[in-house]
Amino acid sequence: MSRILLACWLCLALLPTAGLSQPKPLLPDTLFLRDTTALLPSPALTYYLDPDPGPGSGPGVAALWAAGKFRPMGPARVFQAGFTQDRLWLRAVVANTLAQRTRFVWSLYSFVDSATLFVQPAGRGVPRYAAGTNCRLVATRRPLPARPYCLPFWLNAHERAVLYLCVDNQTGSYYLPTRFASAAGFMTHEYALLFTSHWSWLLGLFGSSVLLNILLFSLLRDPVHLWYAAYVLLGTWFLVMEDSLDGGLLPQGAYGLGWQIGQYGILLLAMACGLRIMALFLRLRQAWPRLHRLSWGLSATAALYVVLYALVVEPARRARARGLLASLHNGREVLLWLVLLGGCFILATVWARGRRPQRQLARLYGFTYLFFIIGTGNFLLNHTGWVNIHLVEPNSLAWGLAAELLTLSILLTIRYRNAQRQNAAWRVRHLRERAAAGQRLIAAQDEEREALARELHDALAPGLTALHLAWQGRSVRQALAQAPPLLAEAHEHTEALLRQLRHDVRTLSQALLPNPPGGEQPPLPEAVVLLTETLSLTDDGPVVACYCDPATASLPVPMQQAAYRIVAELLHNALRHAQAQHVHVEVQRLPASLRLTVRDDGRGFDPRSPAPRRGGLGLRGVQARAGYLRGQVLVSTQPGRGTVITVELPV
Repeated sequence: MSRILLACWLCLALLPTAGLSQPKPLLPDTLFLRDTTALLPSPALTYYLDPDPGPGSGPGVAALWAAGKFRPMGPARVFQAGFTQDRLWLRAVVANTLAQRTRFVWSLYSFVDSATLFVQPAGRGVPRYAAGTNCRLVATRRPLPARPYCLPFWLNAHERAVLYLCVDNQTGSYYLPTRFASAAGFMTHEYALLFTSHWSWLLGLFGSSVLLNILLFSLLRDPVHLWYAAYVLLGTWFLVMEDSLDGGLLPQGAYGLGWQIGQYGILLLAMACGLRIMALFLRLRQAWPRLHRLSWGLSATAALYVVLYALVVEPARRARARGLLASLHNGREVLLWLVLLGGCFILATVWARGRRPQRQLARLYGFTYLFFIIGTGNFLLNHTGWVNIHLVEPNSLAWGLAAELLTLSILLTIRYRNAQRQNAAWRVRHLRERAAAGQRLIAAQDEEREALARELHDALAPGLTALHLAWQGRSVRQALAQAPPLLAEAHEHTEALLRQLRHDVRTLSQALLPNPPGGEQPPLPEAVVLLTETLSLTDDGPVVACYCDPATASLPVPMQQAAYRIVAELLHNALRHAQAQHVHVEVQRLPASLRLTVRDDGRGFDPRSPAPRRGGLGLRGVQARAGYLRGQVLVSTQPGRGTVITVELPV
C-alpha cells in the first residue's frame, strides 16, 4: 500500500513539467502593469527628440523606431532634456498582469502643451491613436479628471502592447516624472495624495502665513509683510504647478493665467518679491543706496520680463516661431539665475563690508536665504538637465520654502519687536524733546515777563509817580485856586486817573515779578500773599483772600515759579472778567501733585461757548502752561453761578 501511494505522489509531482506548457520568459524591456502605481525601470522606456515641426502620427513613429532613432532613458524615473523646442517621443513596452480587461493610464506630472498616446497591440502593425489631451484645461475637462495629465488606454487580460507617447512642450524644459497604473488604482492614489505627500499641512502652512502677513500689514503698515505675503502666495502657486496640483485646485481662469505667465515666470516673480524682503530687512535704502537700486533693478526687470513673456508667448506658440520661443525661454532662464545670484551678491556684500549691526542682520537673513538657495538651485538644476536629485516628497523646493517661512517668521517677529522698541524709544525721545521745548518756551516767557516788569518798575512807575506829585504841587494848587470851578473838577478827575494808573502799574509789575527786579525770588507762600495783598488795594475791587500751604516752599524753584505764574494769570482773569465780589485762592501740596484753585462768585460763563467769550488768551495760556508741565486744568462754571478753576501739577 505504501508503495502505491509513493508512486502516485511521484506522478503528481512530475505531472506539471510533463503535461503543462512552460510560462513565457520575462522580457527585460517590459513593464508589467498592476493596480498600484508603477515607476518606470530603466529598460522599459526609450525616447527620441524629433526636430520635425509637423504633426505626429502612428506610421511616422513606427518608422522612427524602425530607423533606430530611439535611445534608452537611463536609470532615473524622471526624464530630463533641458530646454528644447523639439517634439518628444516616449516608447514603452507594457503587459497587463491582471486577469481581466483593465483600463490603465500613462500619467505626466509636469506641464506640456499637448500629449497624444498611440498604442501598438502586441508590438505588431501600425500604432493607432488611443487618447490625447490639451494640458491647458483643468482636471475636470481632461480625458481622466485627475491632478496630472493622464492618457488612458485599455489592455485585455495578459495582453502585451507597445505605447508611443507624443509630447509637445514649447513653453518650458522637458522634466517629466511619468508613471503607469490602472485607472482605479491611480485615482485611489490621487485621493490620498494630499495626506501621503505632506501637501495638506504644507498648504495650510503657506495659506496661514499669507493671511497672517496681510493682517500684520493692515495693522502695522510695514511693507515687508505685504511683500512677504506676495512672496509666499507666488511661491505656493509655483509649487502647486510644479506638482500638478493646480489643475485640481484652481478654477479655469486662474489655471489658464498661471500657464500664460508660465511656471518659471511665477517663480521669477516670487524671487523678485524675495529681493524686496531682503532689501527691507537689511535696510538697504538707508545704508546701501547702490545695493538698494540694484535690488530694485533686478525686481523690476523680472516683473517686466514676465509681462513681456505673457504677451508674446501665446502668439509665438500659435505661429510655431521656434527661434522666438527659444529666446524667450533662454532669457528667462538667464534672468532666474541672475536674480538668484544677485540676491547672494547683495547678502554677501552686506555681510562682508557692513557695520556690526548690518552684519548681524545679514547673518540672520543669510541663514533663511540658504533654504531658498538650496531649494531653488536644486529645482533649476533639475529642470535644466544638469543634475537629477529628488530626495524628498513632494519636492525639495516645497520643504525649502517651509523651512524658510519658519525661520523668516522668527526673524520678522524679532524685527517687529525691535520696531516696537524703536518706536517706544522714539516716543520717549519725542516727549523729552517736547518737554525741553516747553521748558525753553516757559523760560523765554519768564524772561520776557521779567524784562517787562523791570521796565514797568524802573521806567514807567517813577515817571507816573513824578507826574502825580507834580500835579499835586504848590504851583498847580495856586493856579487852581484862581481858576474857575470847572477846571478844579477836571484836576480832581485827572488826579484820580493818575492814582489808578500808578496802582495798575504797581499791580501788573507785582503780578509779572513777585519780587523787586534784582532781588531774590521769595518762596511761593510769600509771593502769593504779596500778590493777593497788592490786588486788594483798590477800593472798588473784589475782596481777595488766599491760603497757601507752607509745605509748598520746599518745592523746586521752577515748580514754584510756574505755580505763581498760573495763580497770577487766573487772578487777573477773575478781576478783569468775573465781576466778582469775592475771590479765593488756595495752593495745596498733595503727596504727588500741587493743586492750585481760584474760586470767585462772579458772573460765570458757558464753557461750551466760543473761546473769545471765555476770557480770551488768559485761560488758554494757563492750559498751555499746565500742558507743558503734564498737568490738568478743570473748569467748573455756570452763567451767574461763579467759576472754580483747579490746576493740578505733578510733582
